[in-house]
Amino acid sequence: MNQEAPRRRWLWPVVAVLVIVGALWASGVFKHSEPKKAPPPVVPVITVISKSETVPVSMSGVGSVMPVASVTVHSRIDGQLDSVEYKEGQDVKAGQVLVRIDPRTLKASLQQMEAQKARDEAQLVNARADLARYGQLIKEDATSQQTLDTQKALVNQLAATIQNDNAAINSAQVQLSFTTITAPISGRVGARLVDAGNIVHAADPGGVVVINQIDPIAVQFTLPEASFQQVNAALNKSGKNALSVDAIDRATHEVLATGHLILLNNQIDSATGTIALKGQFANSAHKLWPGQSVDARIVLGQTADAVTVPSGVVQRSQDGYFIYVVDASGDTVHVQPVTVSDTVNGKSVIATGLKAGERVVLDGQYRLMPGAHISEAKPAAGAASAASGASAASASASGA
Repeated sequence: MNQEAPRRRWLWPVVAVLVIVGALWASGVFKHSEPKKAPPPVVPVITVISKSETVPVSMSGVGSVMPVASVTVHSRIDGQLDSVEYKEGQDVKAGQVLVRIDPRTLKASLQQMEAQKARDEAQLVNARADLARYGQLIKEDATSQQTLDTQKALVNQLAATIQNDNAAINSAQVQLSFTTITAPISGRVGARLVDAGNIVHAADPGGVVVINQIDPIAVQFTLPEASFQQVNAALNKSGKNALSVDAIDRATHEVLATGHLILLNNQIDSATGTIALKGQFANSAHKLWPGQSVDARIVLGQTADAVTVPSGVVQRSQDGYFIYVVDASGDTVHVQPVTVSDTVNGKSVIATGLKAGERVVLDGQYRLMPGAHISEAKPAAGAASAASGASAASASASGA
């Protein structure tokens, strides 16, 4: 009995501790509380509404600006260049004097031929007088018929000599006119190729100066062979109304000039699988310059009820084009693959994957993923310009 008493003394505290721990456990003191999940972040974006509108049907190709006409002016005679009467880079008119060649040798030659003609004319006058006298003498039997016939032949010979002299004088005058070189076309002259004082030759390969006609000006571009039938059909349908062509700056995408198609080449290049076309443009402001690379867009017609969005809406991945479309709830987005048929004046024409009236993300896509929560942000000046007023429509849609 004495041995059990100490056991009872330490057993009761243990039981008491266990009871207290059990009570605390039952009350939930030792339970681990699960951390609350933070709500997903809201991404501020700018949205617009896709539209349905009539858009032009167009095709684009890389083009090169070229003069409508280009002439390398050559000397047609040999001689010393006396003077250059144009300034490099100057606009000239057809017939304007460009350079003059020393004319003295040719003038002397012309004077010699004119003197030869005068001598031959004097001989012809004398021969005709003799012929008249022989004609009178033959009536009186004072001369022979042979003498009369010989004199007639001499008169004819001298008359032919006069004709030859006239031809020689005309040739000399033409040669002399070549000492003044004039512009064969209106246009802009390039760099001076020969300075005054040099001897120029008709056989010189470089010529004296190059004139390019740059107003109007042309752009030659190519399209894939598969485009030929569509372009040809549009060309036949247009009749007298030539197809419109835009020349577009490759860096800024600015439309530099609008002209019309003047050439659909008569042969497809089998080596490259392309067809060449040429457009002509008024160029009074000289925004187009020979040798400049531009994009050329030919307008073949119009498509009604086409779905369009600002080009900034369309994104590209390795799988193709896609757009972030706002869900019906208005605060989440999903990825919608689309097909882009054309891009015109900052707008993308959506062939498949999108309907008119859908709300799409214009700015802020880089922070989005499918299912992301969004809020409408105030557009910056640049974004507002890109949206072209569409952000106002999207704001009203979000309020609805």
